[in-house]
Amino acid sequence: MTDSHGQFCWYELMTTDTDKAGAFYKAVLGWTVQDAGHPTMAYTMIKVGEQGIGGMMVLPEAAAKNGARPGCMGYVCVRDLEAAVDSLKAAGGTVHRPIDTIPHIGRFAVVSDPQGAAFILFRSFTDEQAPPVVPGTPGHTGWHELQATDTTAAMGFYSSQYGWTKGEGFDMGGPVGVYQLFATGDMPNGGIFQKMPEAPHPFWLFYFNVDAADAALERVKEAGGQVLMGPAEVPGGSWISQCIDPQGAMFALVAPKR
Repeated sequence: MTDSHGQFCWYELMTTDTDKAGAFYKAVLGWTVQDAGHPTMAYTMIKVGEQGIGGMMVLPEAAAKNGARPGCMGYVCVRDLEAAVDSLKAAGGTVHRPIDTIPHIGRFAVVSDPQGAAFILFRSFTDEQAPPVVPGTPGHTGWHELQATDTTAAMGFYSSQYGWTKGEGFDMGGPVGVYQLFATGDMPNGGIFQKMPEAPHPFWLFYFNVDAADAALERVKEAGGQVLMGPAEVPGGSWISQCIDPQGAMFALVAPKR
């Protein structure tokens, strides 16, 4: 677990219909899905090839009544879950679900950073590492983006808590301000910028790799999703798009070509 401390290691989609969501993402991203065989709850595994990258579950009714919407949450692996939770609280973060256990898998806590962006802290029962993935591999996560109320403070929080390193900053002007790159490992794999006014609160958005932007957006539309933005070229030559799936969850795509 040492090498993966502070890195995103799993992605969980909370949705209103796991069967329909699974069919959508299979068409758009090539994911395969299967029942996890959990003894006490319905949980669907998401795979790219033979490698598990995440899961899906139905958004709990109680959460929906409290305003929760379909969306994806990222798991951040830590060496010591109790210490990580205590440190997060001391730094101004919030614990939404205390430490709980996934039998035979690991332990987790649902939290948010001091500005309100939610994520999950996770400690596996084993130190087994997932096999390395070639950057840009279709279906896998290619970028992690945080819309925050204070970019500098957010970078400071994640750096001090999980060892993330600050990369280059790009002044985008206007309400976006500086787009701050960060790395959770050897290479930049995410960015932080000022939350858009229409966003009700800070949040994480995950970008998934596709071969080509235009073709992927056609698949999104054909499968019943909506395109919010893009394709747009970003520094470095990649093309990005932001979308909403048929159940209302926001996601994004990144491609090496249009």
